[in-house]
Amino acid sequence: MKLDRTDLKILLALQKNGRITNVELAELVNLSPSPCLTRVKKLQAAGYITGYSAQVDLARLGETLTVFTEVTLKNHRQIDFARFQAAVEKIESCIECHLISGGYDYLLKFVTGGINDYQAIMERLIDSDAGIDKYFSYVVIKSPFIKSHVPLGSLFADKVGR
Repeated sequence: MKLDRTDLKILLALQKNGRITNVELAELVNLSPSPCLTRVKKLQAAGYITGYSAQVDLARLGETLTVFTEVTLKNHRQIDFARFQAAVEKIESCIECHLISGGYDYLLKFVTGGINDYQAIMERLIDSDAGIDKYFSYVVIKSPFIKSHVPLGSLFADKVGR
């Protein structure tokens, strides 16, 4: 499926507000409701839209701790990467896992109930023989802002058809 500017506008609007009505979305992207709904369904079928979710204000629920963790593996064979990724994917508190270039192999993001929970998770991960050589933890003190959307317009505007 070749995307055009209208498809990009639809994706941008939906990632900012997944509960927008089709009529509101159609108006926002300058379409009538029926063609707009058809486009949304095509974007879903083609895998551009992978789901919808609610954004939860964790601070209103109680105390949490966010920790970014740099991980270096002992070995760097494909099987070592696969074993590590399988291990961290099972950890519910690990909400992001990035294989990166630079001085370490992975950057992980954890959201836990506190420092004791985080340390217990890391101890279990090390004991599970997931292949960790070393890790460094960075506790988040404050998050002045967190954006839940990516800047689709500036990233892809010049790459889509008219």
